[in-house]
Amino acid sequence: MTDALRAEWTKLRTIAGTWWLMAGAVALAVAAGAGIAASTHVSPGDPGGAGQDPTKLALIGVDLGQAVIAVLAVLAITEEYGAGIIKITLAAMPRREVMLGAKALNIAGLALITGVPIVAGCLIAGRLLLPAAGLDPAHGYALISIAHGPTLRAAVGSVLYLGLIALMSLGVGAVFRDTAVSTGVVLGMLYLPPLLADLVSGPWRRHIQQIAPMSAGLAIQATRNIRSLPVPPWTGLSILAAWAAGMLLVGVALLKVRDA
Repeated sequence: MTDALRAEWTKLRTIAGTWWLMAGAVALAVAAGAGIAASTHVSPGDPGGAGQDPTKLALIGVDLGQAVIAVLAVLAITEEYGAGIIKITLAAMPRREVMLGAKALNIAGLALITGVPIVAGCLIAGRLLLPAAGLDPAHGYALISIAHGPTLRAAVGSVLYLGLIALMSLGVGAVFRDTAVSTGVVLGMLYLPPLLADLVSGPWRRHIQQIAPMSAGLAIQATRNIRSLPVPPWTGLSILAAWAAGMLLVGVALLKVRDA
């Protein structure tokens, strides 16, 4: 595993696209978060901000940044199939589960590293911009601060969320092996269920929100009205972890039975 980790890390760090995608994820997420915060306006008549969660609102940039993280994870394996390098990789590392495990550890590490500036940038932008929108102590909203327990949980959980998205995406890439198809499947898994939930009502909406990877995982960002959530924050993140583990297990199984 040590040799496999070193080999996979060498691949990732020597590809210029890796660093550009990481930088792009940070820039996109923080810019989106700042843009939403700057365009938000809360009516003075809002009673204590009953429907607003400043921390979750500040972290909305994660919703977009995750797409770039997903693409990075997909490319970590599908590019090898596209270029035919996978045959060399498997010749050097015939234990396919070790190869995929090494890729998973490396890509999860990069996603976590990328997640830190994403979350920090979004929270800083939210702290600076949301008070001007009416989300300030004068209107019943505390300033965003990681000294606040739920906000710290949302921040740490959002970083973990991005790491799990990367693992799930890597698993999808191992299953489909094609960059375009894998990217489409991952983005569909993330963004289609919330749209579908908006089209239905009653218990079906809640069920979709409880099992969809994005809806369940992002419950970790909530700091207010926790009891109204479809799933508790850590439970939601656990559901996403199950999605990631499931996709990786399917990916390993198919790697073992299919030719390179």
